[in-house]
Amino acid sequence: MKSGRSVSLRQTSLASALGLLLASTAAYGQSTTSSIFGRVPAQAGESVTVSNGSGLTRTVGIDSQGRYNANQLPVGTYTVSLMRDGQVIQQRANVLLKVGVGSEVSFSEEAPAGGATNAKQLSGVSVTANALPPIDVSSVDSRTVLTADQLAKLPLGHTAEAVALLAPAANFGAGGAASTTGEPLISFGGSSSTENAYYLNGFNTTDPNNAEGGITLPYGSIDQEEVYTGGYSAQYGRSDGGVINMIGKSGTNEWHFGGQYLYEPSSMVGSQDNVYYANGLPPSPVAGRLYQPNSKNDYWSSVYDLYVGGPIIKDKLFFFASAEMTNTQGNTVNSVETGTDSHYKNKLPKWYAKVNWNITDNNLLELTGASEKSEDTGTVYNYDYNNLTDAGFKSYANDTKHGGDLWLAKYTSYITDKLTLTAMYGSMKTRSYSENPAYDPSETYIAGYTYQNPALNGGTPITNNQNVSEITNPGQNFVTTNLRVALTYTLGDHTITAGIDNLRTAAREQDELTSGPGYYWDYAQTNTPNQPQVPALGVGAIGDYPNGASGYFVTKNIFNQGGNLFSTERAEYIEDQWQFNDRLLLSIGLRDDGFTNTNASAMAYMRQTKPQWAPRLGFSWDVFGDSSLKVFGNAGRYYLGSPIAPGDPANGYTSTSQYYTYGGIAANGTPTGLTQVSVPVSADGAYGQTPDPRTMTATSLKAEDQDEFMLGFQKTAGPNWVYGAKLTRRILRHVIDDYCDAAAVVAKAATEGITDVNNATCYYINPGEANTFAVQDPNGVFHSVTLSNADMQFPHAVRRYYGLDTFLEHPFDGKWYARISYTFSRSYGNSEGEGQSDIKAIGGTQNVDWDFPPLMVYADGPQGNDHTNVIKAYGYYAITPEWLVSANLNLTSGGPKYCLGYYGPNGTDPVGYGSLYHWCNGQPSPPGANGRLPWMKELDLGIHYRPAFADHKLSFSVDVFNVFNGQVPLNLSPELNTTSSSTYSALYGTPLVLQQPRYVRFGVTYDY
Repeated sequence: MKSGRSVSLRQTSLASALGLLLASTAAYGQSTTSSIFGRVPAQAGESVTVSNGSGLTRTVGIDSQGRYNANQLPVGTYTVSLMRDGQVIQQRANVLLKVGVGSEVSFSEEAPAGGATNAKQLSGVSVTANALPPIDVSSVDSRTVLTADQLAKLPLGHTAEAVALLAPAANFGAGGAASTTGEPLISFGGSSSTENAYYLNGFNTTDPNNAEGGITLPYGSIDQEEVYTGGYSAQYGRSDGGVINMIGKSGTNEWHFGGQYLYEPSSMVGSQDNVYYANGLPPSPVAGRLYQPNSKNDYWSSVYDLYVGGPIIKDKLFFFASAEMTNTQGNTVNSVETGTDSHYKNKLPKWYAKVNWNITDNNLLELTGASEKSEDTGTVYNYDYNNLTDAGFKSYANDTKHGGDLWLAKYTSYITDKLTLTAMYGSMKTRSYSENPAYDPSETYIAGYTYQNPALNGGTPITNNQNVSEITNPGQNFVTTNLRVALTYTLGDHTITAGIDNLRTAAREQDELTSGPGYYWDYAQTNTPNQPQVPALGVGAIGDYPNGASGYFVTKNIFNQGGNLFSTERAEYIEDQWQFNDRLLLSIGLRDDGFTNTNASAMAYMRQTKPQWAPRLGFSWDVFGDSSLKVFGNAGRYYLGSPIAPGDPANGYTSTSQYYTYGGIAANGTPTGLTQVSVPVSADGAYGQTPDPRTMTATSLKAEDQDEFMLGFQKTAGPNWVYGAKLTRRILRHVIDDYCDAAAVVAKAATEGITDVNNATCYYINPGEANTFAVQDPNGVFHSVTLSNADMQFPHAVRRYYGLDTFLEHPFDGKWYARISYTFSRSYGNSEGEGQSDIKAIGGTQNVDWDFPPLMVYADGPQGNDHTNVIKAYGYYAITPEWLVSANLNLTSGGPKYCLGYYGPNGTDPVGYGSLYHWCNGQPSPPGANGRLPWMKELDLGIHYRPAFADHKLSFSVDVFNVFNGQVPLNLSPELNTTSSSTYSALYGTPLVLQQPRYVRFGVTYDY
């Protein structure tokens, strides 16, 4: 719509050791737990005890084959003890558990030299993090796990998304979309950047409104961050992009406290390139070709971070608490079309608190609270673009607040060695507050003033002090609850898990309307004034009206919508992790997802509650039985529920434009001497009517879903290296988008003798296939009318991705760590999924795709998040115990360019969408037909100094980001024309999103 583990064992011993727990570890995606497993030479009276620094002690038995399995363990560092008749026989310390990655700890037996033939001595094998490159043969998925130690050493932006970019097949979203708190969103495997899921300590924190990010942790509170790029188990769903799973730190029996101060000075921010009109000049240029003087932008930033953690009651009750405050202050000179310089102050407060209670050795309770908010204030100045200086105060900027708070409780009960219960419940309240402290409701917002008639403004565009185009209800909020309950039972070689995963959201006070008197003016100009302006909407030729011969006109635009919305997402699943034999693990799962979205009257406008089966099948083959070569694969289906925002039309909305010619321009920029050219018109038929929710969505609607297939291997190369490769294939089976050709539904109903009296504006459909609609006759009776894909005149909906990921890794050996990866991929079709990055749309009613058939002609090609070649390398090197250097390199080939113009060889506008068809100068213009954007090249470097005189607890750091100050465009304006096929847009091809310039970050950290 417009608008390390490492163990030196005989191969057979290690292969057998995988037994019980190999199965369970593969099921931990997006969880907070992991497992320790292994094999011992079973003897009477033997058991295995695992314990950590938080007082958790768990003893598990050993089966007849010598296998043991301690699953559902919180992440952390453990001591593993082999017990016999209550005595410690052997012990392995410092076993690090990564989330979802099983750690194998086995014990072998050898006869001592010269010993009695009937005497046996268990000869231990130390488990360390660096003796042998780790290959986790217990997982069937694709993930990257970064620990707190790695995050502290690498030169990374302190955000969850910056960490996620280290994963293969992860790239900046092509449309420049940002999270609700301002962080650039990520695209995984060619998908839209709003198709991801965010988790914090097991709770789904994904933004419920537009799926734009989620609540994340203070950076120093991250114990581990897990990034999924595919293949996760049936226990999790609601993502066909990627998953960012953050695990927060917990208190232990030892007191720890510390803090960090980071500073990014404005004097060390690289000057960003100015942006110039790429396709000529507008009728009333402000400063020649200059579009946006980015070189005059400036900012500084500081971060304060404090934490403390320790025991409340030793071995029983623990806490960890942290707080972080980021302050950013600066100015951004906006484009000449805005005419302003925004001086801003941003505060990003975060806090995190966790309490762990070991009720007994077999019953654990975890309580978590967290918060992330972005708060903005500022002032707006008029700007002199010729002298590149502020030209006087204009207004106050909006005070905004985004983000929110969450709390959750998780209970784990190890009922028996074979039966485990987990239950989690939490609630999250987020807000979207925006209000101007000095809002003037009498002033009208002026858009497009660079397209004013220069004969009426003296060659200088005229505007006013209204800088707010839209106002929202300051009470707008979203409340999300998440309930998860699961039972895991081990039966021989099978570990079976069954559970529920329910997510509910209530969106309240969702009102939005045009500022000022309830409308805004938008100036425009056409080179064809004697031709009908928008014939599809009955808008005639501008030249037929007074003052229209020169082609200058203005539109009066109105937009408003509002009302509460609700969504319910339920899922049930069952999964069997089957250790088929000593070397082969099978993961077999089935999930059923159901989605219901309702309007303010709690009437469903979108419902997918019939079984939506999502099968998952994976395998892991330990080829030689010694964890030196793993072959793995995965096949699965993933369903994605619709976020809240696309449901806004369910409560009715208005989106109209009324055309006028004008004979003058007032001092406040409003047009005078108006002559009406048209009544209010809407390409989407949105005139304020509230549709019956039964008529808003195709009754046959299926949820967005994707099939994914992976096949890969990992191999050790000597004692210090691991390499591997993985093939991925993703096929989007169904997509949901809005369809606005209501006349086609009315016409099809008429052929069946039904007079359709529905007042629907647009429908949500599965494009590219037949859809069935509910139509209402004059007597109020509903009928089902089916339009085939041929009736709708659409191509089949396609988004397909294939990728080859390769990597070479040197695990940390006490001296250095490095990983380099190369990804060759392609994401192609005629749908990006939820988003549409060519026009910077994030999904739902913002998309233009599939609204009308002509918009999809020649839409097939590489999609916005298609990056053929990506090279990533990162690592660190300890020069001495005091000095460490680090680096992070990202080389990403550019995505496709777009040229969108008027339709067909003759440049018509058949559905009233202007320059948004896949035609360019009368020629077909599929995505990428005009070439590619340049490579993005970025190198980040860091150096850390931990002086010995402070026992290495004090650290000084300097990180330099984008060392060579690369500033390639990541998104270009795609619209070739303005108001006709012969009226060209000066903005076409102009960069709208640029790579962030170089900046330097200084840091001081103290950890006790």
